Amino acid sequence: MADVMINQNEMKTLGETFKVRRKEMNITLKEAENATSVRASYLNSIEEGDVSKLISPVYVQGFVKQYALFLGMDTEKITKDYPLIFSRHESQEFSYGIGTLEVRGNPGAGVKWFPNAIWVLVTVGILVAAWYLAKSFDLI
Repeated sequence: MADVMINQNEMKTLGETFKVRRKEMNITLKEAENATSVRASYLNSIEEGDVSKLISPVYVQGFVKQYALFLGMDTEKITKDYPLIFSRHESQEFSYGIGTLEVRGNPGAGVKWFPNAIWVLVTVGILVAAWYLAKSFDLI
């Protein structure tokens, strides 16, 4: 639980640093969104230190690094100064295990040969008709 509190405090501090830097650069969240391809709501969550709205810790790490790069900040320094943000792990919950994966068939997979067979028959028919016509006009 203390780790979570430290994480939140670190994130609030880092978020405030980002917000101050963005305002110094006179950039809106929408402009930052356009430049980083990270949604403005996520950037706002980072600035507020409330990353619980983000999908997962991996996204937090990636978004923080992307935002820091955009703001011209040193990502190596941020990683060293705020290690708990970049080293936290959350358990992943899966609704089913590996053994329960469902195999689904492709409805059209069994008839892939059929169109090819039709083309072969049409081609053979044209060749036979051409041979027959050539034979009947004494061309061969």
